[in-house]
Amino acid sequence: MKLGVFDPVFGALDLEPTLDRVVELGVDAIEIGTGNFPGNARCDPATLLADADARRRFSEAVRSRGLLISALSCQGNPLHPEAARAAHDDEVFRDTVRLAGELGVGVVNVFAGCPGGDSTPGGRPNWIASSWPPEFAETLEWQWTDVVLPYWADAAAFADSHGVWIGVEMEPGFVVYNPRTMIRLREEIGGRIGVNLDPSHLFWQGIDVIDAVHALGSSIVHVDAKDTVIHEANVRANGILDLPPRAEHEARPWVFRSVGIGHDLAFWTEFVRALRAVGYDHVISIEHEDPFATIDEGLRLAAGTLRQALTDAGGSR
Repeated sequence: MKLGVFDPVFGALDLEPTLDRVVELGVDAIEIGTGNFPGNARCDPATLLADADARRRFSEAVRSRGLLISALSCQGNPLHPEAARAAHDDEVFRDTVRLAGELGVGVVNVFAGCPGGDSTPGGRPNWIASSWPPEFAETLEWQWTDVVLPYWADAAAFADSHGVWIGVEMEPGFVVYNPRTMIRLREEIGGRIGVNLDPSHLFWQGIDVIDAVHALGSSIVHVDAKDTVIHEANVRANGILDLPPRAEHEARPWVFRSVGIGHDLAFWTEFVRALRAVGYDHVISIEHEDPFATIDEGLRLAAGTLRQALTDAGGSR
């Protein structure tokens, strides 16, 4: 297993300086955003697909530094009820899959997306998180049957034609947000649908991450590493679903932190052991979204914690 970094943390920095930062951190890989929510500061798929020399230079910049690309990531919402937004995010996804095939990158990371509440054009995504009143359950089944499954069946076939795995990240706000919904998507679609496992979204839902690893098993095709701290006093006062503005960190029921702050070394060691037990041997990619730590502080803490976890879990990196 190797360590890597997800590149949005480096902002608008150009590709080669970013790669140099990754090398300085002492990790082995980089996960690169190609558009939609991660942005594409260093990798525009349409541009690279149109220029073989540009693709060669891009690949050489990574290879010459002894790094590998763990995944291309384009998390968006291709199921969005606004047709233009859905078409945009789908186009980015398909260009990213094409580029992954050209570059020999095996995984493209995505969100499953979220449709609206009915077939009326336009509107906003409608994330159903309750099966009652009855119309909620009816809406949820319509979303899956009429929108989610047809789209991802076609997308999985497209990815398969390019030799690429789709890594779906389980995140609340989208139709796949926990192991049950992830397993449903895989069972009903099959093919090239896998999991990009980010524990941070599971922690605050109260999901046992180690149990989740074993439930998802060999479907895990990529791992993002981000930690979460639960503010217990805020949860006691207003529950885990309270929604103060994201910038009001101290008022929130939970907040993302650097790996090693929300959960200790013992947890991350057990996490690595669980991944090895289900046969995962790719990259653990550090994602920095800690509002209380600088980029350097967060990345170095996460890399140090995970490096020690890999050692303590036994086996070679």
